[in-house]
Formats: sequence, structure tokens, C-alpha cells
Amino acid sequence: MTDTPSISPVQGLDALERRLAQDLAWLDLPAKPWVPQASMNGQELLDVAIVGGGMAGLAAAAALGHKGMRARIFDAAPQGFEGPWATTARMETLRSPKQLTGPALGFPALTFRAWFEAQFGAEEWNRLDKIPRLQWMDYLRWYRRVLGIDVRNEHHVLDIIPHTGHVELSISSPAGPCAVYARRVVLATGRDGLGGAAIPDFAAALPRRLWAHSSDDMDYAALRGLRVGVVGAGASAMDSAGTALENGAASVDLLIRRPDLPRINKSKGAGNPGYTHGFVDLPDEWKWRLRHYINVEQVPPPRASVLRVSRHANARFNLGAPVLQVREHGGELRVLTPKKEFALDFLILSTGFGIDWQNRPEYARIAPHLRVWSDRYAPHEGGDDKELRDSPDLGPVFEFQEKNPGGLPGLSRIHCFCYPSTLTHGTVSGDIPAISDGAERLSKGIASLLYVENIDTHFAQLRAYDEPEIFGDEWTPA
Repeated sequence: MTDTPSISPVQGLDALERRLAQDLAWLDLPAKPWVPQASMNGQELLDVAIVGGGMAGLAAAAALGHKGMRARIFDAAPQGFEGPWATTARMETLRSPKQLTGPALGFPALTFRAWFEAQFGAEEWNRLDKIPRLQWMDYLRWYRRVLGIDVRNEHHVLDIIPHTGHVELSISSPAGPCAVYARRVVLATGRDGLGGAAIPDFAAALPRRLWAHSSDDMDYAALRGLRVGVVGAGASAMDSAGTALENGAASVDLLIRRPDLPRINKSKGAGNPGYTHGFVDLPDEWKWRLRHYINVEQVPPPRASVLRVSRHANARFNLGAPVLQVREHGGELRVLTPKKEFALDFLILSTGFGIDWQNRPEYARIAPHLRVWSDRYAPHEGGDDKELRDSPDLGPVFEFQEKNPGGLPGLSRIHCFCYPSTLTHGTVSGDIPAISDGAERLSKGIASLLYVENIDTHFAQLRAYDEPEIFGDEWTPA
């Protein structure tokens, strides 16, 4: 028995797209639309509106579409720049192994590998170490196009208004302000999905021109000739430091709180199908224990990212140097640590993200009514964790739940398919390894909810169904 031949030698994307179309046809996908069509204030009532057109939003839209639901994405970015990959991300390559299938939803022809080999061949695939960041963005652009996903770019969601039977989105668009109505809304808003950059207190009094967060969309060429400090030791810290050095920074001092860099990626050690599918069913104590342990141990920066920094002679790794105080003096920053006081021209805060409702005005209406994990669970002594405390306490379909039942009818029509869902559902809503599993869980759950809430209509359609399969002329009565 011979191995199934790959698409190499190179046959091009046209051949791959024909293969994908055939696979979908053989599986009779997408299913025909089945949710009752309706209107609201003279406009179409969407089955599902998705906020965010990055990888998670695309995977969710594709999974929903395959199950016969009409999903539309609204994203603030220009077309082709959804998510962080071509804007604020600065790594040279992804840290995920290249063979992970990502948002392919079980379709071999929809994987990054298929897309890559169709253009460059199997030999180039074998030579590839990690996926270049911008090439991953090109793949996601293709994914959107080949599946015909409906994305409305440069649409900024200003307000989310739940109602008993639908959700209203107030949106700013290139054509002006508009309202969108949907039976369900999915927030596929990424790592900072319910907040934004975590800014340390010491930055509050500093002039904004003297610092940036690593997630800011900034021109690193402006750092040429400057003494730069980078606070943190994670992947974003290394990528920010490397980018600054490559753009001619005079020096980069990494200010690292820990006495050593974490060496082992504990979250990788948890990655198996049991964790992907079983985490959601764990008791609260085990969910908290697992996620808190991973948070405390921290994820090491990728080896390649550290080497990217250390190959520069003007890069310095200052371990055991947490920032105690920062003040401006004569146009420069004086950064005090237990080791010494650093004189710097610019500071980059690679301090991660946090849930911060005040930072996202579009959530102001729903934030006071959300049930979070601190309303649900109190850890044992020594297990406190702000990220986990602030995480939303979600239902089985990633839906928000009310802090006080009846406080905001319709809140459960909003589904949190972004990083803050991790404590409830595990890592299935943003990371490459299990994004398809998360999209399938979300789409199956929403299909069930939409069917149940419209059961009267479906039963009426069943009673009205009158397509005969036999006509009475097939037999002669005895």
C-alpha cells in the first residue's frame, strides 16, 4: 500500500481550491439555511453577528456557516489586517509547531500545510522550521476568501444592547453610524478581548511620549539611537526588544522581575485531546488549580526570540530587576530597580493584558450585570489570581450569565469566544492548537439554542411540509 500522494509537485492554489470545493460538496456543506428569517426595525435580523475577524472569528463564522446559520463578521481593521499578525505582532515566526491544523475544521485542504505545499511544494515544507508570522496572515486572508466569509471591515462596535429576543449592535462604519440586529452575538476579540493592555501603576504619571505598551501599533524606527528599556521577559518582551535593536536602538535593557527565565512551557504539557475536551467538565477546584499553576509557572519566551535579542551586543538581560519606581528627569527616564537605577530614553511595557471593562466603552452597558468567577468560587489560601477572579463565568455555549437573574434579559445571547473564556472552557477560543474544537463547540451549541427558541416555527414548518415521495400511482389496491 502506497502513501497518499501530497499536492506536490507544486500545483498551485487553484488545484487546492478545487479539491476543497469537492470535499465540501461530498459532505454536502454548507447546510441549507434553516433559521427562520426575520427583520427588526426594517433591517435583516442576522442569525449570528461576530465581533472580530481574526482567526477565532473566521473559524467561528466558517463552523456556523457549515451548519446552515447566517453569520456576519464586523471588524474595526482594514481588510487583510484583522488580528495582530500584520500590525502589532512582532515575532519573526509563530511559536506553534507548523503541523498544527489550526482553524481547518477537520478539512485537510483547509490547513496551512495544504496552502503552503500548493504554492511551494513538499520539499520546502520539510525545510520549513516555524511558520513566518506574515505568511500566517496571508493564509488567513486566503481562508477568508476561499470560504466566502462575510466580513464587514472598518466597522467599530460602539455599544452592545441585549434584548429579550435579540442583540443590537451600535456601529460606526465607513457609511456612517448604523444598527445591526442579531439573534446571537459572538465576541471573537482576541487576547485582550474584554479589556486591554495591563499598564503598571508606575506608568500613570509618565508622559505618554516616553513609553508604549508592546501591543501598541508604533513605529520602532523612532527608537533609533535611543536607550530603550523593556519591562518583562515573555514572548512579547523579546520580540519588542529584538525589533527595537533591529531598528537601531542604542541599547536595550530588559528589566526582568524573576531571577531566571522560565524554562518549561507547562501549558504545552497540558495539550492533549483529553484536556481540550475534558477541561470544560472539570470541577471548579480543578479548573482553578490547573490554570493558576500555569499562570504562576509562566510561559517561557520562544528560544528563537531570546536568541534574536542576545545576538546583539547592546542587549542586556537584567534578571531580578523588577521596576520599583520610574520618574522623568531632564527629559530622560530614571528607572529604579533593586540592582541599580537605569537612565533610559524610552520604556516598552511588555506586561500583558487584563480584563478591564472601563477600557472598553462598548461593554459599559453589560459589564455591571456579568457574573464572573469571583462570584462563583473562592480558592484556597495561596491560590488567589486576579486574572482568574475577573474571568467571566460562562455557560456551556460560551454565553455570559447574569450576576443577578433577571438583571439584564438577553445577556446570555452574547457569547465570549476569546481568551477570557479560558477558565470556563479551556484553551479553545484563541490559540492555534484547539481553535477548531472551540469553533465546533460554539457552533453546535448555538445551533441548538436557535432551534429550541424557534421550535414553534419549526413545528409549523413541519406541519406545512408537503413534498410527496410517492404519488398513489405506485400500486393497485386489492
